[in-house]
Amino acid sequence: MNVVTTHDWDAGAGKVRRHEKVQFSALDLCETDLEGIEFSECVFRDARFNRSRHADVAFLNCRFVNCNFFDATFTNCKAVGSSFEGCSFDLTTVDGGDWSFIVLPRTDLGSATFTGVRMREADLTGVRCRNGTMRGLDLSAAQLTGADFTGCDLRGTDLHAFDPRTLEMRNAVITADQAVVLAMSLGLQIRDA
Repeated sequence: MNVVTTHDWDAGAGKVRRHEKVQFSALDLCETDLEGIEFSECVFRDARFNRSRHADVAFLNCRFVNCNFFDATFTNCKAVGSSFEGCSFDLTTVDGGDWSFIVLPRTDLGSATFTGVRMREADLTGVRCRNGTMRGLDLSAAQLTGADFTGCDLRGTDLHAFDPRTLEMRNAVITADQAVVLAMSLGLQIRDA
């Protein structure tokens, strides 16, 4: 696997539109704007994405290890099949796009904002979204056991994968339609008076 550093990126690798099976080591993308670039089966190790902005960028089956996404923005991006280990997402914003099949267990997303994102079959086991924003998400068949959505804004999100017996949802913000979905998941019978 070819290894790319910040020096290599600045020397021209950053102008390449498609990267495949590349390892990015300690890459510094702070305050960088990326648009329309594709990364396929790449590894990002100790990379810094602080205050970076990404539009229509694809991270397909990539691996992120100990990366910092502080105040990063992802608009209509793809992260399909990617995994995140030891990464921080303070003040991260994800707007639209497809993050299906991602592996993001036990990650703190409490200060992150996810809106309108497709996250089908995502592994969010033990994820911590206390007081976060996860609005309008497609979480079909997502793994959510042990997740904490205390005080999280979940309006518009597909809650069919939610089992209130295996995760924390106290004070979460949902709509009446979503309350019906949760009641049905508990086996309750909903009847008019």
